[in-house]
Amino acid sequence: MNSYLEFAKQLAKDAGEIMLKYFNSEASSRYKADNTIVTQADEEINQLVIDRVRGKYSRHGVYGEEDSFNKELDELWVCDPLDGTASFARGVPTAVFSIAYVVNGKPKLGVVYDPFTDCLYWATEGNGAFCNDKKLAVNKYGLRDKESAIGYDYSPTMPFDTLSVAYRLAKDCRVGGTGSFVHNGLLVANGGYSAAIMSGNRPYDIAAIKIIIEEAGGKVTDLAGNDQPYNREIYGAIVSNGKVHDDIVAAFKETVMSAGQYHI
Repeated sequence: MNSYLEFAKQLAKDAGEIMLKYFNSEASSRYKADNTIVTQADEEINQLVIDRVRGKYSRHGVYGEEDSFNKELDELWVCDPLDGTASFARGVPTAVFSIAYVVNGKPKLGVVYDPFTDCLYWATEGNGAFCNDKKLAVNKYGLRDKESAIGYDYSPTMPFDTLSVAYRLAKDCRVGGTGSFVHNGLLVANGGYSAAIMSGNRPYDIAAIKIIIEEAGGKVTDLAGNDQPYNREIYGAIVSNGKVHDDIVAAFKETVMSAGQYHI
């Protein structure tokens, strides 16, 4: 696992250099079929991941946002080459690189790199979570504590409509977002947010964050409070300090699920 971790850390740093190269540049971008933005940086980083994994671990696959390689294999590198592309394309420096080593759907290692602050977040199973060399820990705030805040970024392309949940939670605590769900998740891991909600179905948005937050003492489930695998499409995600988790699941069940908008 140590060799996998060093591999992922170096890959993250190299991906960060590509992000900085294209940030605020004239590099091309386009809209995909789902009306989300993809930039030259996204595609170049995704290809870098595939090339590195294929060259170093030929028996592993890659499950990436822009492209994949042998993603039916049991051992996968699940990668979001640039989470927060819409913000990145508009010159907002909250995008990050995210990668997880996943075995039979379970993340064993996660690395996230924020090149704008030079912060490298990482965790391996059973060994804690870190930002650079500082150990991470979630906060202990309850939902109605004045210090509590929840990360939420809405997109009309998301398959699950959780906007009503955000409105409900905003009555009890602050609700905001950074334009990157992975970035929101990092704020849970380092104690800045009490929780974050994602209504998407893409495993590469969550895989690395899952192990980082859990190793920092938090909790990660789908939108109904269940565990789920990360080698296929997921049912959204709630990531939290653990203390507010049941409150958010209950709010979700009483709004979205009771309205028949979500089924497992």
